Amino acid sequence: MNLEVYRQLIQELNKNNVQLVAVSKTKPVEDIEQLYNAGQRVFGENRAKELQKKERQLPKDIEWHMIGHMQSNKVKYIAPFVHLIHSVDSASLLQEINKRAKQNERTIKVLLQVHIAEEESKYGFDQQEIIDLLAEESFQHYQHIEIVGLMGMATFTDDTEKVRREFKHLKSIFDELKQTAFEDKPEFTTLSMGMSGDYKIALEEGSNMVRIGSLIFGERN
Repeated sequence: MNLEVYRQLIQELNKNNVQLVAVSKTKPVEDIEQLYNAGQRVFGENRAKELQKKERQLPKDIEWHMIGHMQSNKVKYIAPFVHLIHSVDSASLLQEINKRAKQNERTIKVLLQVHIAEEESKYGFDQQEIIDLLAEESFQHYQHIEIVGLMGMATFTDDTEKVRREFKHLKSIFDELKQTAFEDKPEFTTLSMGMSGDYKIALEEGSNMVRIGSLIFGERN
């Protein structure tokens, strides 16, 4: 845990009006408490059951984000409390989130994940798939989800120009959708891109939410 790095990071992000999601996956509750005591309130996890367990153990004013690839059968574990699901990459997952949110009498905020990397292992929609999804009749009946923005992951590479191109591409999709499909949706404001290794490039390309773990917590267990 490096609290000095955290404080410098928060200063940098606050200046740019960017939200930090502290990625606490695999980290013990004690580490999260330490960061909580330093003022952090937004934490990201990538496994539903681990997130459920931590939510029960930690203060109730923490805003929990689900940042990992989400399987539909795991939504039920986090639906009662999750603040934002970053990685929505299919119509069937949206449907399940809406169903579980309704059961819990709440609305769950989501980000649509866009596939911008050239790696096959990354999930996500392309721009046309998002437009098609929003036009589907079934989508009009989803009263318990709120799409608040987009999320994307760049290729894991040392080629910074490649990463920059991918982030630039995502920002252009975000801007275009904001002016068209989401023109009458003032809640569509979040562009979540950038992690420990590439967040500075993401900031330069217009990110307003970054997901940072190893810089703050040290390497993953």
